[in-house]
Parts: sequence; structure tokens; C-alpha cells
Amino acid sequence: MKFKNFPIYRIEWVTSTFLIGTALLSLTVVPWFLWTQFNLPADAANKVHGWGFIWAMFVFYYYATGFGITLGYHRLFSHISFKAKWPVKLFVLLFGAASFENSALDWSADHRIHHKHVDEDEDPYDISKGFFYAHIGWLLFRLKPKPPVTNVKDLEADPLVMWQHRYVQWIGAFVGFVMPAALGYGYASFMGYANPGMTALAGFLIAGLLRTVVVQQGTFCINSLCHMIGRRPYSTDHSARDSGVVALLTFGEGYHNYHHEFQHDYRNGVKPWQFDPTKWIIWTLSKVGLTQDLRRVPDSRIMAAELKEQSRTLGRDIDSLAARLDVRTRELKARTIAAAHELAAELARRAEALKEAATTKAEVAQETMVEMRGLLNQAASHLEALRRAGAGSAA
Repeated sequence: MKFKNFPIYRIEWVTSTFLIGTALLSLTVVPWFLWTQFNLPADAANKVHGWGFIWAMFVFYYYATGFGITLGYHRLFSHISFKAKWPVKLFVLLFGAASFENSALDWSADHRIHHKHVDEDEDPYDISKGFFYAHIGWLLFRLKPKPPVTNVKDLEADPLVMWQHRYVQWIGAFVGFVMPAALGYGYASFMGYANPGMTALAGFLIAGLLRTVVVQQGTFCINSLCHMIGRRPYSTDHSARDSGVVALLTFGEGYHNYHHEFQHDYRNGVKPWQFDPTKWIIWTLSKVGLTQDLRRVPDSRIMAAELKEQSRTLGRDIDSLAARLDVRTRELKARTIAAAHELAAELARRAEALKEAATTKAEVAQETMVEMRGLLNQAASHLEALRRAGAGSAA
């Protein structure tokens, strides 16, 4: 992006000051504070005591505010992928506010526009405008005037959501900054430590300030990294990608290609081995009656998307690899190339059949699903064989 002659009135001064200020303090004051405390003698008057409690608060707040975004703002409010009782709603609204990512209403409005206009100019965090813009730039300044909020009528009818929307900054400051400091002070006083004020300061800096920046940067990675780096097993029609690494940082949100293809599924990591603690918590809460109506995409529809995308990828890669082979190697591999083309066509046919079955809600036998998985593995083997042939030919 070019920032020359950027209109100054587009800068979001309050948001920019907060985001840049907290990041700078986390990179300077927090390390300085930790280093100073590490080097202080044990009997120093300003020595912090109760570091175990401080770091336990950091972990609790990291997960509570993180799930406030992933479980609450994202899957519950933005996509309505399940329904929740009021205790769950209240928890995610309180700790979502403490993540300082705006109110659930505004967050959901932006996110719904993102899904409707992904990779287009109307996308609030359009990756085509560059990594920086998608990661944080869209919050620091607005390229266009913010459109009126018209896509969250369902949330506007929710009294808890609107209460949080009206007082989100006050709630965030109290839950996110005041409470960690107060809990640190109370713990130090209860334990009889000499200077509880220093423990309160540590609680504010570690569980409040540092945790806020870490959670925010994790969320921002979904908008940036997950539209640049990773696999696209379900669709290449958009830039969203699956990243297991980002999923580890964001409680399962990194499986972004799947999510953009099936946005109303309460799961992001749909495979059994994928790390998605948000999914596990939603499912667990459903067993005790706190969540309900969990929305799931049928396995046949997921498999259809994989088959369709694999057929497209296989067709493209076969032609590309075959073009790079020398004449002799191409002749030797002609049968493999023909078989791969035939397999690509078969994958496309099976994808349409599965899609039709999912549409009509017809039952798909487990044996058929196993056979489809075998076809995907066979396609991967064909591609690997051609890549090896291409590498050998080039050598």
C-alpha cells in the first residue's frame, strides 16, 4: 500500500494510540520490569512476591479472553453456529470486552462483511491490500468511511449484547486491567507479603497489558497470515488458508480455508487430529445444557468439497508437470499421466454425487466415504510420482 498523501482524517486516533501504545509498553516496560525484578535482592522493598499467582492469572486471562473472541464473538455471535444460555453469553461478553477488540456487535458486523466480500474492496481486512493492512492497518485507519451497521439486526435484539455494546470500554478496562491488579493486591495481602502494591502492578502489567497484546496479535494473525500461508484443501476460490501453527495460537481458529467454505459449522478443525479447543468446549457445554443446536456440515458435503478441489488441483498439476518433462520421460510416463487425468475426472464426478447427496440429505454409506478417502490418497500418489519424474528429468 502507498501512504503518500493519506488523508489524516481517516486515522483512527483512539484505536491507534491504544494499539500502538500497549504494544510499545509490552516490548519495553514489561521486559524492563521483569529484568529489574529478576535482579533485585530477595529482601528489597519493591520486590514482587507471588509470581506463580501472577503467571497463573496470565494463563487464565489468556484463555478466558481468547475464548471470549473465538467461542463468543466469532462462532456464537458472528456465525450463530450454536445457541448458548445466558451464563455463557455473559462470560464471553465480559472477557471479550477485556480483549479490547471492540464490542461483540461491531466485531460481528465487520466479520460478516468480511465473509460476504472476502478478497474484495469492501472486505474490511482485505488481504490484497497487503499483510500490514490486513493484520492491523485496517484498525489504525479507514480507507473509506465506515458503512452503517445493518447486518446485525439479530444481535441488536439481544439485551446482553446491547448492554455490552453500550459499556464495552468500561467493562474492558475493569475486567481486563483493574481486576488483575486487584486480584494481585488481594492475593499478596492474604499471603502477608510486604508490598502488595508491587504484586498488583505485576498483575496489571502481565495479566493485563501483556496478555491483551498477545491475544490481539493472535486474532490479527487470522486476518493476515491465514490469508497468505497454508493449505487450501476445500477451495481455492478465496485466499483463506488452513494453518495448524496459527490454530495453536488462536484456540483452533487457524483452519481458515475450511471455515470460509463452511462458515456456519461450530467446528473449525473438523478432522479428529486438528487442534480446536473452542470446538471441544462448545461440545462439552452442550452436554451440560449450556449450549445447544450445534450446527455441523455433513461429512459427505465436506468430502465433496475436498474431492472437487483435489480434482482441480490434480488437473492443473498434471498439465504443469507434464509440460516440464522431456520427451522421453513424458513417453515413459504417458500411462501415469493418462491415469491421473482419468482420476481427476472421477474425483469431479464423485464430488458432484456427494454434493447432491448432501443437498437431498441422502444417507452416504461409510464404505463410500472410505472409498472416497482412498481416491484422495491415490490422487496424492499420482502427483508425487509425477513430481519425482519431473525432478529426475530436470536433473
